[in-house]
Amino acid sequence: MTPPARVQAAIDILDRIIASARDNGPAADAIVADWIKGHRFAGSKDKRAIRDHVYAAIRAFGMRPARGRGAMLMLLDGDPAMFDGSTYGPAVVEVSEERAAFSLLPEWLSELIPAEEHAALLERAPFDVRVNRLKAVRDAVLGQFEKATPIRGLRDGIRLAEHLSIEQHPACQAGEVEVQDAGSQWIGEACAARAGMTVVDFCAGAGGKALQLAAAMGGEGRLIASDTNRDRLNRLAPRAARAGATNIETRLLDPNRELQALGDVVGLADVVLVDAPCSGSGTWRRNPEGRWRLTPDRLAQVVRLQGYILATASQLVRPGGALVYAVCSLIEAEGAGQASSFLGSHPGWQAEPLTLPVGRPDGAGIRLTPAHDSTDGFFFARLSKAC
Repeated sequence: MTPPARVQAAIDILDRIIASARDNGPAADAIVADWIKGHRFAGSKDKRAIRDHVYAAIRAFGMRPARGRGAMLMLLDGDPAMFDGSTYGPAVVEVSEERAAFSLLPEWLSELIPAEEHAALLERAPFDVRVNRLKAVRDAVLGQFEKATPIRGLRDGIRLAEHLSIEQHPACQAGEVEVQDAGSQWIGEACAARAGMTVVDFCAGAGGKALQLAAAMGGEGRLIASDTNRDRLNRLAPRAARAGATNIETRLLDPNRELQALGDVVGLADVVLVDAPCSGSGTWRRNPEGRWRLTPDRLAQVVRLQGYILATASQLVRPGGALVYAVCSLIEAEGAGQASSFLGSHPGWQAEPLTLPVGRPDGAGIRLTPAHDSTDGFFFARLSKAC
């Protein structure tokens, strides 16, 4: 493919991504993969160049562009060598053509996220893994990776010097490590799960934190991983088998009837983790396309859902037990605001102080951020139920 043809391919893909973000359709990764699958004639260098164009545009424009062409015009400054009107390339640039405007965040969001975090949300995210203590110890695993360093304060955390295809690494295939951001690992630490406990990971997804909880419990006790998404929950079984986490039960939940599937643990759980659905704003270093998807209406919907999930999951906690609420968000309404609302409407609950060597106090909990902690952005709080 010629360089202009690569640019036109990127424009076509961006148009699909823009429409999908607007309509809450497939993610950018899936759209790029689908294009590549349908264009097998493209060489590896072509695919890499097209992907680079696409993701450069996604990172450059916090406000969703109207068109892929407008984004690429701005990104390439209308380079006539790229917009040459050739058979497979973009049409020649017209003087009056509108270009997308560079921005870090949509204007309405810039007011909700601390200013010092705006630029950090576009930096390259670190590559962290968690050593699975059911199968290995950190010191032994460190030597398997070049220039890897322990993450301060985390017993099992390792930060790798470079991104790599971890799935092919012997330590990963042996179940000795799992990819997990340090911030996510700190949430697992806040759960303080121990052997013999009854623990529920209420919004388990594909089970990353459930695997961490299983390791902390040493495989002893009862650990239930539940979710309303069957496809995501089904990914946990092979991961658990590889990790040697034999004490995980999975429960598929029916939305708005979640407790029907968890009736046997209502009022009995020592710890319930609620890693709630959220805006994902804390992970935009990894998923910058998320800035294009979030709208005020979608944010309001997810905040309402978080409140419902918190109230529902709290019914599983035994007297004297704890609920750990977490979101990968930098927006106060999803974090400290949500925890405050729960405590205000649920007498007999209180926030437990968390003394960790990371983060900053934020209302009832702790906030971790890319700029301050070099982790994904998270809020989490440990809320205890009176005896």
